[in-house]
Amino acid sequence: MVKTAMAQPVSPLAPAQFPAMPPVSGVALCVFNTGLRYQGRPDLLVARLAPGTTAAGVFTRSLTRSAPVDWCRQALADGQGLGRVLVVNAGNANAFTGRKGVETVERTAAAAARAFDCRAAEVFIASTGTIGVTLDDSKITALLEGPAPAQAGSASWHDAASAIMTTDTFAKGATRSATVDGVTVSVCGIAKGSGMIAPDMATMLAYVFTDAAVSPAVLQAWLREGVDRSFNAITVDSDTSTSDTLMLFATGAAGHAPVVADDDPRAAALRAALFEVLLDLAHQVVRDGEGATRFVSVRVTGARSDQAARRIALAIANSPLVKTAIAGADANWGRIVMAVGKSGEEADRDRLQVRVGGVLIAAEGEPVADYDETPVAQHMQGREIDIEVDLGLAEGRSQVWTCDLTHRYIDINADYRT
Repeated sequence: MVKTAMAQPVSPLAPAQFPAMPPVSGVALCVFNTGLRYQGRPDLLVARLAPGTTAAGVFTRSLTRSAPVDWCRQALADGQGLGRVLVVNAGNANAFTGRKGVETVERTAAAAARAFDCRAAEVFIASTGTIGVTLDDSKITALLEGPAPAQAGSASWHDAASAIMTTDTFAKGATRSATVDGVTVSVCGIAKGSGMIAPDMATMLAYVFTDAAVSPAVLQAWLREGVDRSFNAITVDSDTSTSDTLMLFATGAAGHAPVVADDDPRAAALRAALFEVLLDLAHQVVRDGEGATRFVSVRVTGARSDQAARRIALAIANSPLVKTAIAGADANWGRIVMAVGKSGEEADRDRLQVRVGGVLIAAEGEPVADYDETPVAQHMQGREIDIEVDLGLAEGRSQVWTCDLTHRYIDINADYRT
């Protein structure tokens, strides 16, 4: 079904504006409207990458993953971590489409390889949108065989981020810079995601580009570590997409000597900049959670291990009862305690402490006597909510981010497919 693009109310948690993002040497962007699902807006992103660009990726662990995900995982291996072209369409996920979906990806990769004079294994493809609808790749390949090569470089980062949106209410971008061997390098990223957010590797779709020179092995190591601190620590609705893809590309166009060791001291600032971009993008995805009105930080300390703390934090962040209480500005600490108890991790009722907005409201197995509810109530009326739980058992700690759950989430998802 073709839909006319309609403006959705922008999330109240959205940044004030899209960031000013510099060009990244070796990256040329173009966008098109294919009409696959939407009319009146771009829905296809094509990025041309300089020869020698290295690539890394993390992908959904869903057992019903899409054909584009399988293609990208195999292409990374077959192409030995090199990338020349990225093709992303919005509106159709090309997931659960059987052999037809696989053939669609193969034809698209072949067309892109011809258009940009590279190997098919250097072409990366992603699709996002409705599951179970056959994708008409002729609407993509016709563009690749036509104006795409000539127009590469005509689009901005905002154009690129907008083209890959589905139920997003704002385009997501982030940028940082760093210095390697006295050379200034840029790190720029875009992402899409609003619902079906509980990554188990990355996010819905996200792409990060740098003009630094970094080996594929180092890129992959950095990406996995950065993702664990960012995209694997967010949740909107506990659902993991069939299409989740996060890729990182390094063009090497900045001209410094390549980074070939994970612990190379020359690259410490670059690595930190990458992690900041990933966390910025991940937070923006949560801030655009479908129907969200509050951005929620959940910090757990005192667990038996960091892994246990992460599972407890996610149990709290994913609880519909906790999320709806937050939507109603109700500091219902009993629901937080409930979520800790159901996590499956060790907890001692009489050691547990719960803070909301920095105020201790439950400890030693009961409510804190005569605590001042006024600052807690004020905190719950705000846009940024902080929940802290200390289990008092050991040194394990973790922090995750989520949003509240409102009736708007139902409205968006009840209407999405039709």
